[in-house]
Amino acid sequence: MSDARAHAHVLPESSAESGVLYVVATPIGNLADLTERAKDLLSSVDLVAAEDTRHTRKLLVSLGANPSMLSLHDHNEQGRIAQIQTRLQAGESVALVSDAGTPLISDPGFTLVRALRDAGHRVVPVPGACALIAALSASGLPTDRFTFNGFLPAKSKGRRDRLQQVVQESATQIFYESPHRIMDTLDDMMTVFGEHRDVCLARELTKTFETFLSMPLGELRDALVADSNQQRGEMVLMVAGRRETDLDQAWPQAQAWLESLMPLLPLTQACAVVARHTGIKKKALYNWALSQSSDEDA
Repeated sequence: MSDARAHAHVLPESSAESGVLYVVATPIGNLADLTERAKDLLSSVDLVAAEDTRHTRKLLVSLGANPSMLSLHDHNEQGRIAQIQTRLQAGESVALVSDAGTPLISDPGFTLVRALRDAGHRVVPVPGACALIAALSASGLPTDRFTFNGFLPAKSKGRRDRLQQVVQESATQIFYESPHRIMDTLDDMMTVFGEHRDVCLARELTKTFETFLSMPLGELRDALVADSNQQRGEMVLMVAGRRETDLDQAWPQAQAWLESLMPLLPLTQACAVVARHTGIKKKALYNWALSQSSDEDA
């Protein structure tokens, strides 16, 4: 093998380089999940920009690291950009971390990373734990195609509107949810997806009480009502995509709705309403309605 080929694969540096922003993933529960590269970088950077400095300080203390720290969260991110850029221009290295997992994934950092990249600064990812990937990998739901939706809106109408946007998708849908909203979210999901749609709720990932609950939506809601402990902790809620069998099962309800709406709305509008709520294509509903009219005429 030639020297050129022998050295084709260069391992990423483990010690911080000057003028670089490192986007560092931290554990989501189990401290043993922090990578060796992340440990070395957090111990060698000049500055750590953290979502909650008090929370991150505990991690740094456990590593024996004592870099300067700066808070960076949703309410001050825009104002921190110039400050961090000045530090990078001075040749310092900076690590961006969130409270847990990979920064920017439903956490602050996007505005900073985009601004620094646009300004020509080097931004380096340091991979590690990510709750949505960890949950999906052990969920038993299809992983070939999935969509991450982050947190749903806090109010019911907003949640249902957002869920309606994905109800027809065949890819697995992934959401983060908080304990105080999980029951309301399950209620809204049952309204939009139906009680038979398969779901998986992953709780407290990598922690002592890690739990995966896989079952139809209606059964999951009943399980959480029966055991309030299952309503606690950090949650990833995954919903199976729509299958062709789901569409077959939706036809009887769709036909009943269409028959009720046809006397009240123009046919195209009635078909649009039913299609939005069932996932059945408007053309198929329209053709079925016309066939019913033909049968009556005959």
